[in-house]
Amino acid sequence: MERRQFLKTSSVTGAAVLSGIAGGLAEAADPPREYYELRAYEMPAGNRKAVLNEYLSKAAIPAWGRLGIGPIGVFTVASGANGLTLYVLIPYPDLEAFVSAPGKLAADAEYRAAAAGYEGCSIDNPAYTRYESTLLRAFGNLPRLRVPAETAAKKPRLFELRIYESHSEAAALRKIAMFNEGGEIALFDRLGLRPVFFGQTLAGRRQPNLVYMTVHQDMAARDRIWETFGNDEGWKRLRAEPAFADTVSAITITFLRPAEYSQI
Repeated sequence: MERRQFLKTSSVTGAAVLSGIAGGLAEAADPPREYYELRAYEMPAGNRKAVLNEYLSKAAIPAWGRLGIGPIGVFTVASGANGLTLYVLIPYPDLEAFVSAPGKLAADAEYRAAAAGYEGCSIDNPAYTRYESTLLRAFGNLPRLRVPAETAAKKPRLFELRIYESHSEAAALRKIAMFNEGGEIALFDRLGLRPVFFGQTLAGRRQPNLVYMTVHQDMAARDRIWETFGNDEGWKRLRAEPAFADTVSAITITFLRPAEYSQI
């Protein structure tokens, strides 16, 4: 971080941080921010997993695309206890698109025909057990998600999903300000720590929290870039800034692989 920029950041007080974020749900003069729905499907074991994947790839994703919703990310858990969870990231251009999408899908004859097998599942043979949905709003300094360069060529890539929980709403807003006004997103970009999206949770579990995703070539590359980040002098100065102290009380990290048909 340049000295002038750091001195400017250092003058930010907790009150100023909150006043800059307080109108977070109101559109400013900045570019419109996307809204993200992050779904976590709990899938049954066995071959029933194919039903959900076929629905997403052949019915839902094409229909969302016809509504101008996308690109859609679909991810499996690379390792860990949640191996039967399928994550789906749906970016909406605005809140109205999120609200109106279910009704528009129901009115789409092409969608209904492609989704017939999925929608016709019986109670004793479902396509999934349950799914949880989290609604997020993109950060001001990254208003639209970034599709990794590897996606077009379907090259191997590892996604890291991070959830930062805070002990209060004020602390959560200060952490968001740390990414935006504090320059943490700019620091990511300078060091090559590639974010896919950042989102403030508007509705979902274990609030207040924020969610973001980064992408790496593999786990070794992931470990190297986080080590570089942790040793960077700009990061050390930023995390020592009192305005941004004690903003995160719990972190959950999940490593994900893209499904074959994922658009991210």
